Amino acid sequence: MMVIGIILCFLLLALLILFLKQLWSRRHLPPGPLALPLIGTFLAVGLWLCEDYFRKPVKRYGSIYSLWFGQQLMIILSGFKAVKEGMDSFPEEFSNRPVDPFMNDLGKGRGMVLSNGHTWKQQRHIGITSLRKLGLGKKSIEHQIEDMAQTLVEIFRQTKGQPFDPSFSVLNAVSNIICALSFGHQFSAEDEEFQKLVQALQIILKFIADTFHAMYDLFPQLMKYLPGPHKKALASMDIMLAFAKQEIEKHKESHCLHEPQDFIDYYLLQMEKSRNDPDSTYNEENLAQCIFDFFSAGTETTFATLMWALLLLTNHPDVQEKVQKEIEDAFGFSGSISYQGRKKLPYTNAVIHEMQRLKYVLLLGVPRQSKKDVTMRGYHIPKGTFILPDLRSVLLDPEQWETPEKFNPNHFLDKDGKFIEREEFLPFGIGLRACAGEQLARIEVFIFLTSLLRAFSFQLPEGVKELNEEPVAKMSMHPHPYKLCAIPTLA
Repeated sequence: MMVIGIILCFLLLALLILFLKQLWSRRHLPPGPLALPLIGTFLAVGLWLCEDYFRKPVKRYGSIYSLWFGQQLMIILSGFKAVKEGMDSFPEEFSNRPVDPFMNDLGKGRGMVLSNGHTWKQQRHIGITSLRKLGLGKKSIEHQIEDMAQTLVEIFRQTKGQPFDPSFSVLNAVSNIICALSFGHQFSAEDEEFQKLVQALQIILKFIADTFHAMYDLFPQLMKYLPGPHKKALASMDIMLAFAKQEIEKHKESHCLHEPQDFIDYYLLQMEKSRNDPDSTYNEENLAQCIFDFFSAGTETTFATLMWALLLLTNHPDVQEKVQKEIEDAFGFSGSISYQGRKKLPYTNAVIHEMQRLKYVLLLGVPRQSKKDVTMRGYHIPKGTFILPDLRSVLLDPEQWETPEKFNPNHFLDKDGKFIEREEFLPFGIGLRACAGEQLARIEVFIFLTSLLRAFSFQLPEGVKELNEEPVAKMSMHPHPYKLCAIPTLA
């Protein structure tokens, strides 16, 4: 017993020395909750994520503070001023993407989202230039979105004003826009392979926001040998990559590189141009990962945004009626409304922006990683630190928004009712790692919503007083499942 007691005393002494050494080495870092050896700050801020996970420390430590996930330092920038200062002052230093053990196994440093350095620059370049050549900001891409919006209108019309859940149809519509851009064609909602693709993405995104993700990152070598949802998530990634590679093979067989029609065509053309460049990262593995990136970044957030939009418009019939009247006065009931048409719809544009502000769909924002040691506001930020610009705190910043917690389209209107751009409106990020698909997402949301609001009035089912506006915390902040009634307009 004495030997056991001595061993325990030595262990406690070793932990105490480690703890004191840790405190001393971190004295120049931003303040934050007490970090325990090995565990970090999980116990101080709650074991896992909820909507106000990052709000709690702000009240005590201020707009720049430290959290520890195990032995990994994460510095949170909270509020508009801190986020803008950090991203403007250190655009290059904070441009790396941190890759935790699970994300490394998921992406292997490929593609646009989970890569860094030369690979990231080349993959982002081909992604942006391909979208531009495919017609982003031009009528060609808008026509595809308009066609899909009209398909969605017809699906809603088939409900004949009865209560229904719009999520399945909306998700398919948004996913098919990415299919059209990536593969050059769309899929029917009944296509089994297409539904496997959509479901695989949902499984991956669900795991990323799950407690098991944190466990995987803390004990990656152990988790690889244990059963759990991480196995299903990684298998789902294999399904998505296999699907992408099948499409790549079809494109290689069709030999359409002289007239590229979609992202795969443009990428294969770039591979051909760069085949003698030893520094080229254009290859089929990166191409498949880029397609996954298009789906993960381009479907989930736009889908969640549209689901929030329909919910908020149903809960706020006065706002919905004003939008419909503005659309009717400007465009009538026939003909298409282009994205440029938003300039004639200041109130509608303000409502869309306010929806995206109030119901920002990413729980965490997208973290960065410091490429070298920097000093911000007198605090030392070491190389390798995860940097999280908390965009939710920017969009709900009480110093910037008159009524941050309320749905108020006047946030984006001047006293004359004209639409105003707000510097504090940052749902697509800021800096070198800002969302490459921002323009596409803006066009989709505008065209889908104006098409639907022109065709229907959205109402609560009989006996329902209000749809639940509390989010379900996932990788993206979805509303709880709901039903509404799409009542055709009289026109």
